[in-house]
Amino acid sequence: MKRQNNKEVRGREVRGRKRKKEEFFSVIFVSCFLLLCFFCGGCSRPDARTADQVCFGDKCVQVEVVRKEEELHRGLQFRTSLAPDGGMLFVFQKSGPYAFWMKDTLIPLDMIWMDSERRIVHIEHNVPPCAADPCPRYPPSGPALYVLEINAGFAAKLGLKVGDTMEFRLKEAEK
Repeated sequence: MKRQNNKEVRGREVRGRKRKKEEFFSVIFVSCFLLLCFFCGGCSRPDARTADQVCFGDKCVQVEVVRKEEELHRGLQFRTSLAPDGGMLFVFQKSGPYAFWMKDTLIPLDMIWMDSERRIVHIEHNVPPCAADPCPRYPPSGPALYVLEINAGFAAKLGLKVGDTMEFRLKEAEK
């Protein structure tokens, strides 16, 4: 009889440890899932109706807006891809002849300079990544307040040309 009780006690201990282990892993799993949901809530692609956009007619580019000095210098460096309808809009404090280069930029781009009226003043088509130092510089033919970088060939696909006016649909008020 004592032997049977001993087996029952051991069995309960083993089952208890097993259940605690299962509960522990269940708590870990649920916690990881909740953390993933919390941190990736903003991981999905922005909705086209609420994202920052630069539009030409009914065709829009979803843009990241860059205004801060360190972001202006970094731009699209080290990116291996850009969404087909994606781009980066550089917003400067004042108009000027802002030259761009492709140092550490891994994808070919079209660059579009616009004045304060958002009128296109210059376009550089199919600018390749920089292959050798020093990297070539790409200056506009006139002063600009905005520069839009998009995938190479997209400006031609949109039919953009000097003199066209772009419309901005930005969430944050412009400075």
